[in-house]
Amino acid sequence: MRSVLRRFYRVVLVLPMLGLGAKSQSFDQPPNLMQKQTYTLHRAGSKEITNGGSDYRSINPGDTRILLDADGPGLISHMWFTINDPEPYHLKRIVLRIYWDGETDPSVEAPIGDFFGLGTGDYFNWESKMLSVGSSRALNCFFPMPYGKHAKITVTNEGKQNISNLYYNIEYRTDHHPLPPNTLYFHAQYRQAVPNVGWTNQWYSNYDPLVVFKRNPEGTDNYLWFEAKGSGQYVGVTMSVLQNQDGWWGEGNDMFYIDGESIPSISGTGAEDYFLGAWDFGTPFSYQLYGAPVVGKEEAGSRSSVYRFHLDSPIPFSKSIRATIEHGHANHRSDNFSSVAYWYQTEPHLPFFPLPAVDDRIPVVHAVGGPGNSSPDGKPTTPNR
Repeated sequence: MRSVLRRFYRVVLVLPMLGLGAKSQSFDQPPNLMQKQTYTLHRAGSKEITNGGSDYRSINPGDTRILLDADGPGLISHMWFTINDPEPYHLKRIVLRIYWDGETDPSVEAPIGDFFGLGTGDYFNWESKMLSVGSSRALNCFFPMPYGKHAKITVTNEGKQNISNLYYNIEYRTDHHPLPPNTLYFHAQYRQAVPNVGWTNQWYSNYDPLVVFKRNPEGTDNYLWFEAKGSGQYVGVTMSVLQNQDGWWGEGNDMFYIDGESIPSISGTGAEDYFLGAWDFGTPFSYQLYGAPVVGKEEAGSRSSVYRFHLDSPIPFSKSIRATIEHGHANHRSDNFSSVAYWYQTEPHLPFFPLPAVDDRIPVVHAVGGPGNSSPDGKPTTPNR
């Protein structure tokens, strides 16, 4: 009974914390289990239309499949996927896109693995309020996604092999009431820097005086999680790191620039601090609002994965926002970062940067020099890890 109540309260508290609840409507509120619901629940899925046993879809290389094409007003409450694809790093090659109200630029665009926090390109289990990956290879999203007129979800196979089996179920509600005024729409954007080029590779440790005494108050050359124009609120990020150099990758501060600031009004004390861990994380962990489900050794070739959701206090903006983090102290390191930022805002949104080419999304250690990445003659070399 206690576990049931915990799950109930987790669901009930999510929408109010995101600022999406409205007493005058029914479909955009967390369901009151003691009252009859007035919305109509629908499911778009891969189920074979004749009720046969082939409840999946196959997607050829280069093809795009529309998973949901629904009129509003409505709200997507849950998405579930599982994939059987023999191609290595298919989580990086399959792209998820979501479009609201007939827009031509997607409001969600990311490799499907990265969207679900699997930014290393490998499967691993983890759990949070909004996203989770369960055993075995079950991808789940619980971000509430309202739409006024129309919602379209697509998946594109940018790989070279056929997706053998794509299973999916997407639950969404419709209601005869329009969305409340100024409803914020869900957005998610993939970004990467491969590599994040540091300002030097002539350092022997993160505590080299050359590095320690460097200052970066304006956040010059920080890694960019996302930037947006309009009115809305940032709710979190998932991020993965492939180290090109030895040592701890997280000697860098998060910095948020709100409504045109040149100096960040919100600035942190280190990557593990922003992701609510400590002391280089130590061991993997996965909690409801924060975690580091993958913690690699502090050496070139290692991989890590982290996340943080601001459901307790989303970061609001009225005109614009830039969310960033340093890659090393004052950006001295040259590791590979990839991420998906999640936020809500009014439409229209700022068009996204072009998605990197599929070959550029595949994790590869780069020759950048520095500890663990230099040959005896001082020239950069790719570590054999």
